[in-house]
Amino acid sequence: MITIISLALVCLSLANNVYTEVSRHQIFATLGRNVSLPCRLSFSDGFSFDGIGKRVKWTKLEDPNDETNVLISMGFHKIIYGRFENHVDLLEADQNDASLIITNLQPDDFGTYKCEILSGMDDVVVEIDLRMGGVVFPYSPRLGRYNLNFHDAEAACWSQEAVVASFEQLHQAWIGGMDWCNAGWLNDGTVQYPITKPRQPCGGNVAAGVRSYGRRNKTNNHFDVFCWTPGYNGKVFFLDEKLTFLEAEQACEDGGAELAKVGHMFAAWKLQGYDRCDPGWLADGSVRYPISRPRMKCSPTEAAVRSIGFPEKKHKLYGAYCYRG
Repeated sequence: MITIISLALVCLSLANNVYTEVSRHQIFATLGRNVSLPCRLSFSDGFSFDGIGKRVKWTKLEDPNDETNVLISMGFHKIIYGRFENHVDLLEADQNDASLIITNLQPDDFGTYKCEILSGMDDVVVEIDLRMGGVVFPYSPRLGRYNLNFHDAEAACWSQEAVVASFEQLHQAWIGGMDWCNAGWLNDGTVQYPITKPRQPCGGNVAAGVRSYGRRNKTNNHFDVFCWTPGYNGKVFFLDEKLTFLEAEQACEDGGAELAKVGHMFAAWKLQGYDRCDPGWLADGSVRYPISRPRMKCSPTEAAVRSIGFPEKKHKLYGAYCYRG
């Protein structure tokens, strides 16, 4: 998956004649891949340092009062701490670069990192929120909720250009605000669900969190499933005409595309901010629409992929969401 970097805030300050640049970024990356966390000195006057007297320090912010050392570099001397040894290094693409490379990303690598560069009278501080990329989405088939054993759940996710989500992926989705009352399979054979707004019908008014039913029999027990998709390299678009399901399939094909899968829809909504208030057919026979900007008559209280369910395929009431790879 391609890493996505968004600059959230940049502020510059002058105190006691020391030039300090503070910036914050957010980066999305995928388990098992490599990622670069950017940090560098950059001045419009062309200033650069030769490495002498430069000090680079990377730490991981476990909480507001706890920093774990990751790497310190001073001139020709470099120290990498603890579990980060043989797992991180500096990119050093040029003399001003202090970007951190993390290889083979593991679940405990995600979190907030801080880079500090000291060079003479110049100081740079960068904070980077490294988040797990891709999109987790709940899925149940036409038959309704709680109809999938584990093996059916794997096939259902695969049919939607996705795989069964891991606990780490669901936990990251919960941190990002995911709230879903139906329990679903995860790839370790457990059944769990994320709650950000505790309420009586969803396990009671106890603390918010990812709630677990524990491990279940993969053949005999039936639930929904949480799928994960890394995104796609294509385009989701809407055909604004009233079509039956078969007409929707044909219309997408005529445009050199195919009916979008549920994974395509969630990736377009979550990763690209796709927003449209028109319900349309998807490849599994469901009718859905993506709302990134909540508003009346569309999704008044929350951003979400809204579902109409699985109408009769002969109904000529909906448009079509197509996907062109």
